[in-house]
Amino acid sequence: MADSIEKYTKRGIRSSYLSTIIGISLVLFLTGVVLSGSMALQSIQKQAKESIQCDVFFNADVQDADIKQIESELKSWPELKRVWFVSAERAVEEFTGEGSEDIKRLFEEENPLPPSLCFSPNEAHATKSGLKKIKQKLTQSYKEVIDEVSYDASSVERVNLGFKQFVILFISIALLLIIIAVAMINNTIRMALYARRFTIKTMQLVGATPSFVRKPFLLQAIRNGLISAMISLTLLISVFYALNNTLETIELTFSLINLLILIIGLIATGVFITFVSTWFALNKYLRMKLDKLY
Repeated sequence: MADSIEKYTKRGIRSSYLSTIIGISLVLFLTGVVLSGSMALQSIQKQAKESIQCDVFFNADVQDADIKQIESELKSWPELKRVWFVSAERAVEEFTGEGSEDIKRLFEEENPLPPSLCFSPNEAHATKSGLKKIKQKLTQSYKEVIDEVSYDASSVERVNLGFKQFVILFISIALLLIIIAVAMINNTIRMALYARRFTIKTMQLVGATPSFVRKPFLLQAIRNGLISAMISLTLLISVFYALNNTLETIELTFSLINLLILIIGLIATGVFITFVSTWFALNKYLRMKLDKLY
């Protein structure tokens, strides 16, 4: 009889630890989704800003060789992410698509579009003020050969304003989800310790000091936090890999620093919350009188 009770108790403890780890893993996964989503949003924003195209048009007497020389010089500018040369033939194709021959016939086989340079700014300069400074620098540096620097100011404003509004909304939702996540982890641990409240009180009644009682539970809490963090990271990497293979227009990338922040952040969050929640829950049962346990 005693053996069956002991087996039942051990099975209940293992089940309690398993449910705690699963619960914490899912909550940490949710927290990881918020963190990685924020990082992915920054990556998408950077890609969108650095895909803005600006055009530099030159005077009619400027030769292709001179334009290519300017291209090589502009590639060293820190404000620019990418610079490329667009020939007159390529300009017609991009402007008219399959009807490039029609426009040539319209202008009696003469190409009305001049060669030009295109560039995309770096993320930090992909703003109205940043592009304005680049335009001023270009016109001052090559004022004798540049006819016009053109870009769509409304598109630049939409990219920056749209992401700014989305970031505010995302952060608000993220904070709410993290608060809920912390509350769920705390509640899960309290329920697990509730099942062992009599064991805690028995250890205390036979003379164990509070620190002696806390030690195995806190060590178990740290282990649970580490295991849960590893499980949540595995789920996150799987989801991230699946999304990257599914999405065609957007590439989700993480830098090494962001990846380390995500890993360390989840491990630290898991260990910290489980440790603190276990500490306070233990103190509650250590202070509680025996008749209050029932």
